[in-house]
Amino acid sequence: MRCGGSHISSRATKQTKFFQQTAAVILAAGAGTRMKSELPKVLHPVCGVPMLGHVLSTVEALGLRRKIVVAGHLIAQVHSYVDKRAEVVTQWPPRGTGHALLQTRKQFRSYCGSVLVLCGDAPLIRSSSLESLIRFRQAKAASCAILTFQLEHPTGYGRIVRDARGRVTSIVEELNATAVEKAIREVNSGVYCFDAQALFKALDRVKPDPIKKEIYLTDAIEILAREGRVEAIKTDRPEETLGVNTRKDLATVTRIKKQEILDQLMADGVTIVDAATTFIGVGVKIGQDTVIHPNTVIDGPAVIGRKCSIGPFARIRAGVKLGNEVTVGNFVEVVRSTVGDRTLVKHLTYLGDAEVGADVNVGAGTITANFDGKNKHRTVIGNKVKVGSGTIFVAPVTVGQSAVTGAGAVITRGTRVKPGQTFVGVPAKAAVKNLKKRVM
Repeated sequence: MRCGGSHISSRATKQTKFFQQTAAVILAAGAGTRMKSELPKVLHPVCGVPMLGHVLSTVEALGLRRKIVVAGHLIAQVHSYVDKRAEVVTQWPPRGTGHALLQTRKQFRSYCGSVLVLCGDAPLIRSSSLESLIRFRQAKAASCAILTFQLEHPTGYGRIVRDARGRVTSIVEELNATAVEKAIREVNSGVYCFDAQALFKALDRVKPDPIKKEIYLTDAIEILAREGRVEAIKTDRPEETLGVNTRKDLATVTRIKKQEILDQLMADGVTIVDAATTFIGVGVKIGQDTVIHPNTVIDGPAVIGRKCSIGPFARIRAGVKLGNEVTVGNFVEVVRSTVGDRTLVKHLTYLGDAEVGADVNVGAGTITANFDGKNKHRTVIGNKVKVGSGTIFVAPVTVGQSAVTGAGAVITRGTRVKPGQTFVGVPAKAAVKNLKKRVM
């Protein structure tokens, strides 16, 4: 294997140069049979983003030169999700982790540098840990660096076996471990960084498992270890290496990711009244001094301004932008809508595909009927509008500044309420302001 050169602009930073010498391979070909799902395992969401999406984002944050996803089971769905974020390589039929990497040989035929290998079903891994692993391998001039961690009860994990001098000699799986090896507490995370040339030379020497006929990456690591070229670095955050094999595992990593999101928001000055009953997804931005009350769900991406009050029992879905000092109260749902500063949406309301101005009071029970059975339409409500309780806007509707709707009004499709007008009734019509004068 001959390495080809790569030109890097003299203006590139030292950091960029370093990571342009690193590629990532994300293993995502498994069927995930224990998930019992028609959806590929790596596409099951964690806090609103597929597991594979979390891993891709982590890798993207490093600015790596190349990103490859190895997929097999339901590959069309994986390919559709990945789109242009990475190159997708096929492994079919799946015959082990080593076999998965062999499918990328063409991509690395003339490549010099590091190959980061990680799993598409381990969504909690951090870019800082990957950066440490990459730098560690280069500093040690190792053929392979393994990310490991300590467990008090390591049952089920591959053990990191070291010799008397502390050098890594192999990774032994639970089923093949001796009693002495099972007592080892340092375990394999499944995250590696290889020298590209050394990796493929070692894989060429691996013999398929005699029973399963699979080619295991850990066998290649053992070959490299016999040459004294394998190092291991421990992470003090073992939870970031958790993989997902079952729905129970999915719930576990979701709970951890959710808490990470809430912790960051609280550190940024957001009040979370009850973290246990609050769900906030990836891509949600919330301003300082906003209060999130219990039993609130905020899907991402969404933007919430400063000094807002959200909940309890509120749901804010994707595509929402709230201004500052906005109140979204109990049993309110908002989706694909903007809401201006100081607007009150306090009770029992649905705002979908709406543009609501500033200083608006939205009465209890207001509904924007945005879907006509085929298409979704917008409702536009100007500044300082007073929306009466139980108003229904049959979109598309436009309501001008300082207008008023009466309680229970049904503003029909295509209506344009002029600024300052009052609309009442079913279907709603402009109210006569001076009824007495009209009668006379």
